[in-house]
Amino acid sequence: MLILRQCCLLGAIALNVCVAIPAQAVDKVVDNTRDKQRDKLVDKPSDKYGGKSVHKDVDNSIDGNLPELIKSKKPEIKQIVKEISASRIDAYIRKLVSFQTRHTMSDTLSETTGIGAARRWIKAELERCGGGQLDVSFDSYLEPAGRRLSRATEIVNVVAKLKGISAPDRYYVVSGHYDSRASDVMDATSFAPGANDDASGTAAVMEMACVMAAHRFDASIIFMAVAAEEQGLYGANHWAQQAREQNLNIEGMFTNDIIGSSRSEYGEIDNRQVRLFAEGIPALKEMPEALRTLIATGGENDSPSRQLARHVKQIGELYVADFTVNVVHRRDRYLRGGDHIPFLERGYAALRFTEPNEDFRHQHQDVRSEQGVHLGDLPEFVDPKYTAQVTRVNAAALASLALAPAAPARLQLKTTQLENDTRLIWDANQEADLASYRVVWRETGSNLWQGSALVGKVTEFTVKGKSKDNYFFGVQAVDKFGNVSVASYPLPQK
Repeated sequence: MLILRQCCLLGAIALNVCVAIPAQAVDKVVDNTRDKQRDKLVDKPSDKYGGKSVHKDVDNSIDGNLPELIKSKKPEIKQIVKEISASRIDAYIRKLVSFQTRHTMSDTLSETTGIGAARRWIKAELERCGGGQLDVSFDSYLEPAGRRLSRATEIVNVVAKLKGISAPDRYYVVSGHYDSRASDVMDATSFAPGANDDASGTAAVMEMACVMAAHRFDASIIFMAVAAEEQGLYGANHWAQQAREQNLNIEGMFTNDIIGSSRSEYGEIDNRQVRLFAEGIPALKEMPEALRTLIATGGENDSPSRQLARHVKQIGELYVADFTVNVVHRRDRYLRGGDHIPFLERGYAALRFTEPNEDFRHQHQDVRSEQGVHLGDLPEFVDPKYTAQVTRVNAAALASLALAPAAPARLQLKTTQLENDTRLIWDANQEADLASYRVVWRETGSNLWQGSALVGKVTEFTVKGKSKDNYFFGVQAVDKFGNVSVASYPLPQK
């Protein structure tokens, strides 16, 4: 069942204090889809904006520096991106390959080979590099024999938690899977290096954890190396189910799976982009009312995962120069799946990072040569510099999300009368450093936000002259440092 955070609709809050919005409060959002008209799509400051405050004693003035703070690169995120090391990522990948196989049913007792040695090394490395800031543990359970398990098998995830300072109960999760496979998915003994699938993703998660452990964030970040992806997403499924049972507030999840190669099967090099898979409307037999309303209002491109993807694209491309995050409007590739899916199935916003051009000769193959063609998932087919770029996009997006306020809750669009203005209402955020809310909009044919306005600490706002029939709207929360939340999508209030 899809659970939308905006699903619970409440009656409007009675608010009646008007505020003036200073000219400098309106900031611009570039529309990448319409270069010639981009400036025309952004409202200029004028008296056509109006709002209502949270309560009478709230100071709704907006710091004149806030628009520039929003657009500027944050020093702490720049430092994190700078510290990501391609050489360390390469070393992590090669170390994981050295365990010969990381098949889920492989040896767990040896200190040098098999999945047991691999997970113990991952855990020890995270404990070593975390400087005491990472809470590292094994998350394990017994999975019974099944279609891809010939016997009951202990599935063990390696989980490192970086606890947030002011909002520790708000979580962001990033994962890679550390298990590997050969051609036969049941072969637990043959050499299965899994350099790209998915030592690359595991190395990215380890590098992020080690670098980001030296920094502090409002929200908590979970770094996971999960097991048994190749056997059926078992490790991620177990952790996601536990999270749902505990009602964890996971605001976003990324999985990194096959992010190691910049070379296509035709020899073309493409090291300047990554695919980001983002689900819109899930294929459900029974549709909950909130999802039905999302579709009825044309919001199939404004699901929580699509909103998260917009944020990742914007932040990733801001901090990683000459690199494009291509949002793919699908859950995953044809005939394939990943560890984000168990999170999607439990109502969490979740995305998948994957290289742009997969070479299937180097996935799920026994290591061998046939007619002069080298097959197998070996380190020589991985480009660690490219993997580092994808890691930087992940790290920048995670840091941005964990530093920012939570997205506004229970955002509603008033539809009580026919009008050409758009009235929005939402619940107040609780962050002490909240500086303003930001209303964003785009034309219905655009994927990216095209215009925005800072509106102060209000919980009701009217955008005059822009009809809800012609635009999609969202509201973001902004703190005093210019950190911006993911946008919330408004459901109608009649």
